[in-house]
Amino acid sequence: MSKIAYLQCPTGISGDMCLGALVSLGVPMEYLSAKLNDLGIAQEYHLSAELVQKNGQQATKVQVDLVEHHHHDHEHNHYHGRHLPEIEQMILQAKLPSRAEAWSLAVFQQLAVAEGAVHGIAPEKVHFHEVGAVDAIVDIVGTCLGLDWLGIDSDEAGFPLLYCSAFPTGGGTVRAAHGQMAVPVPAVLKLWEMRACPVYSNGIEKELVTPTGAAIATKLVREFGNPPSMKIKQVGLGAGTINLPIPNILRLWLGESTSPQADVAHSQATSPILETISVLETQIDDLNPQAVGYLFEALFAAGAVDVFTQPIGMKKSRPGILLTVICHPDNLLNCEAVLFRETTTLGIRRTTQQRAILQREIQQVETEYGKVRVKVAWQGESQDKSITNVQPEYEDCAELARKHNLSWREIHRLALQSWYLQNNS
Repeated sequence: MSKIAYLQCPTGISGDMCLGALVSLGVPMEYLSAKLNDLGIAQEYHLSAELVQKNGQQATKVQVDLVEHHHHDHEHNHYHGRHLPEIEQMILQAKLPSRAEAWSLAVFQQLAVAEGAVHGIAPEKVHFHEVGAVDAIVDIVGTCLGLDWLGIDSDEAGFPLLYCSAFPTGGGTVRAAHGQMAVPVPAVLKLWEMRACPVYSNGIEKELVTPTGAAIATKLVREFGNPPSMKIKQVGLGAGTINLPIPNILRLWLGESTSPQADVAHSQATSPILETISVLETQIDDLNPQAVGYLFEALFAAGAVDVFTQPIGMKKSRPGILLTVICHPDNLLNCEAVLFRETTTLGIRRTTQQRAILQREIQQVETEYGKVRVKVAWQGESQDKSITNVQPEYEDCAELARKHNLSWREIHRLALQSWYLQNNS
């Protein structure tokens, strides 16, 4: 069976939380210190670990104290930065285990590409500030050493069979080398964009995902979302620095895949795309039913992806409807404005959810009665796609049925037949 791991990050992820979870799983501090000393920066920091309490739960806190500091400060690190080539040279000269070396180089390259994109410069020209200082070098290389030490299996590309939950976005502002920044900071947003990461808001207005943590996850993680099918053997708990309303702990599940073929052969290419959507809900018992049809049209015009109603019983046994609107987050305010304008509701509930979607495109087929657009959905990359769903467009079928005095079902059947003949020949 494949040895795999899953990062569960209800309060986000940072480099020191990764180290804490790995040490919690048994990676020896002596091993990490010995290997990290080979980077040539042993005189610039001190590494320590302790058990701490987070909201009544015990977890491992790994501390990287810089020699120039009395304490470790993630948000404002005065230590001089380094450029990518210098960091790469340090890693290559350290003679680390081969997997740890390759992963460390890949993570720093990922971080440099993101930082470069944010600042509009080439990756090798990026001057790492807080993320490139000694603490982040220790966090990234230490994490790669720990994952390698645990013996997590590699995939066909040489990366660990590591999975990760969706990320909480956090909020507010944080002080960084370039002054006050909105959370998530630009580098984290760019890293999420690079991997199309699933995110959500847990309502905590703090910096929850750091650039270092995001770089580790977005480069080394195989898939984001729900846990893979696995037998959990051990759980490591890595503590964050700040105290939050829920325990600030990164949980690293270590175990065995219960479907090894799926683990090794299954790749992101065959997985549905995950996207974040907003769901608006309100119940109504005093709206003229004639207004509902107009409301649907107005909501779709405002950007709704789907709208539906369900009959419900309300207070005093009054019959009513539960109205649900699904939209992308950037259309939420428009759809909400339509609901307030066109209905009698006094309040609308908002939730943010993840949904898995198939890739799709509109194709056109020729039938003996005219052209029909067909929606084709698939899993996988375009060059290796597995067709999952083929549906002729309703309106095109209806128009031809009316025009030729035929049943809608007959036009629908002919359109499907044409598509399959066209694509199986």
